[in-house]
Amino acid sequence: MKEDSINSGRVQKAPENFLTQSGIKEVFAEGKKGRRDFIRNAFAAAAAGAAAPMAMAQGNPVPTEGGDPNILNLPEHATGLGQGVAVEGYGKPSKFEANLQRRQSPGLTQTTQASVSFAPLQSLFGIVTPSGLHFERHHQGWWDIDPSKHRFMINGMVKKNMVLTMDEIMRLPSVSRFHFIECGANTAVDWGNVAVPTVQYTHGMLSCSEFTGVPLITLLELAGADLKNGKFVLAEGGDGSSMTRTIPMSLITSGEVLVAYGQNGEMLRPENGYPLRLIVPGVQGVSWVKYLRRIEVGDKPYAAKDEAIHYIDLQPGGLHRQYTNLQEVKSVVTTPSGGQVLLDKGFYNITGLAWSGKGKIQRVDVSVDGGRNWRQARLETPVLSKALTRFNLDWVWDGKPAIIQSRAQDETGHVQPTYQQLRGVRGTRSIYHNNAIQSWLVQENGEVKNVQVS
Repeated sequence: MKEDSINSGRVQKAPENFLTQSGIKEVFAEGKKGRRDFIRNAFAAAAAGAAAPMAMAQGNPVPTEGGDPNILNLPEHATGLGQGVAVEGYGKPSKFEANLQRRQSPGLTQTTQASVSFAPLQSLFGIVTPSGLHFERHHQGWWDIDPSKHRFMINGMVKKNMVLTMDEIMRLPSVSRFHFIECGANTAVDWGNVAVPTVQYTHGMLSCSEFTGVPLITLLELAGADLKNGKFVLAEGGDGSSMTRTIPMSLITSGEVLVAYGQNGEMLRPENGYPLRLIVPGVQGVSWVKYLRRIEVGDKPYAAKDEAIHYIDLQPGGLHRQYTNLQEVKSVVTTPSGGQVLLDKGFYNITGLAWSGKGKIQRVDVSVDGGRNWRQARLETPVLSKALTRFNLDWVWDGKPAIIQSRAQDETGHVQPTYQQLRGVRGTRSIYHNNAIQSWLVQENGEVKNVQVS
């Protein structure tokens, strides 16, 4: 894409991170020479490990005849008494995993508190996001609400208005399902031609959990909702922003939409909507209303403030596209990805995540040459509807530049687009619903950076 078509914004552009087809050819033809000296030296030392003494930390013995001291010398944990059950009563990660955490961003709408945190996708395994690493998006901060005082109301086109306590809701028959949740603004900065460095910042407003709750249709039937003429519901949150969203009744009658209190086997965390939130599978996260306090049944969309002013898509002709709730088919390679370093050529497992708001992922293809050639990746089980799917591909890196991409296809036949295809339809001024193919450039020195292939 030509630089003069790059969207101008308040954030600084990084044109050197955007590659034309001719630029791709240059990457594979030239590239930087050699590896970083300290990596070369480190591997040289490792190769000579049997012949060179190795210094030990914390005063441990130093073997003089070769061998790995971590094997030859018994560590403290193999000879001593370990710790007992945690006094706090709630398990915590290892201190060696302290770097694994959500990261804040100043790039989106702010209140007096930070409003966004990104999940560390590059460090997660499988498809489930730990509750403590789940991404956050707040419109007026989060609250820790007393569940004994929380009330859930149903009104509008119903035979009887209802007010339910948490105890009454949790006594009803429940279901548990795995679903992804993605903010509509996920990958927004890349849409605007800004190359943020890591997958945590490009795609980290994404998580997947097992949610437990009561199908909303069950509660509407208890209230005698008019399911024939009631075409929509308004979901209202109990935080300071009074988040309100229109949900089509067609999604609710399918039984997928949940009024949830559980996440990953425990109660929701406060920052995830405790004690009650709406789960709307396949739909952008803003509609998963947190601190859920009310559902109103109506016969038309409500055009609430957060769907009339925000979360709308600016089209090339200047019109706004409203109620664009569905999250289209999308994928991203999480390893190798931006900010990581390949320490040596040889075998690597390319891994990533794929998802679609339309159902199951059917196929993921991976390219290591900027989209010129593709190989089909393995989809790891379980492959669930409207949930993250993990994919893997074996790859032997020859030490030369590579551009790694993934391209997902869902069970409806929709295929993840390139940036050129997406911009051909949506123009250059959008913010939301960027599901274009992500590209990671592996340089000859092993460093991986975010680039955009047009």
